[in-house]
Amino acid sequence: MSDTSTTIREILEAEFQPTSLHIEDESWKHAGHTGTKEHGGGHFVVQIASENFNNMPRPQSHRLIFKALDRLFPQSIHALSIKIG
Repeated sequence: MSDTSTTIREILEAEFQPTSLHIEDESWKHAGHTGTKEHGGGHFVVQIASENFNNMPRPQSHRLIFKALDRLFPQSIHALSIKIG
């Protein structure tokens, strides 16, 4: 697991107490992309389930996740895909 993946995990666990959390670093698939070259951040997929997101519209839960991880953009995270549930 990359250092950034570990940091993402620590932040999301502290913020949302997930019942399920899977983080995949897909940076290797995007080597050479313009934003990656400029900032160095990676591409990540987060699959998370948490009671905090129950009965919450998907866009709102995504905003909360992006807000929690805000300090990692763009130096550590260039792109983030989120799957709730």
